[in-house]
Amino acid sequence: MAILNYTTKVGAAATVAEIHKKLVRANASAIMNEYENGVIARLSFRVRTQHGEHAFQLPANVDGVFNAMQRDPHIQKSYKTRERAAAVAWRIMKDWVEAQLAIIEADMATMPQVFLPYMQIGPDETVYSRFEKQGFPALTYKEPSK
Repeated sequence: MAILNYTTKVGAAATVAEIHKKLVRANASAIMNEYENGVIARLSFRVRTQHGEHAFQLPANVDGVFNAMQRDPHIQKSYKTRERAAAVAWRIMKDWVEAQLAIIEADMATMPQVFLPYMQIGPDETVYSRFEKQGFPALTYKEPSK
């Protein structure tokens, strides 16, 4: 089975614009795109929650998608370009954001619950990146004593 959305004809910038619209409808107060080598690499947004305003950073790992596409024998060689990888990465991200916002709209979870790993807690640092650097110390399961 090939990577989701690998045949998309929608470019990365158009997909990011779709994500912007969805985030605005979800009450984002600010949205920013960050670029690397002319390609949208990250999208950041702020939203007010019951615990105050929080910023979140959604990365599209274009290199990861590009490498996965290179390895996938089901994908035609003409599709295995960095431009296509960027389009695919953002299309996958759009689908994911759409699903998360649907969960929030259905009152199944809150914005911080579903986006917590991407919450910014410092310059270029998210909750997930800090936990990863620390070896996930707070997430170690300890068997209750009997």
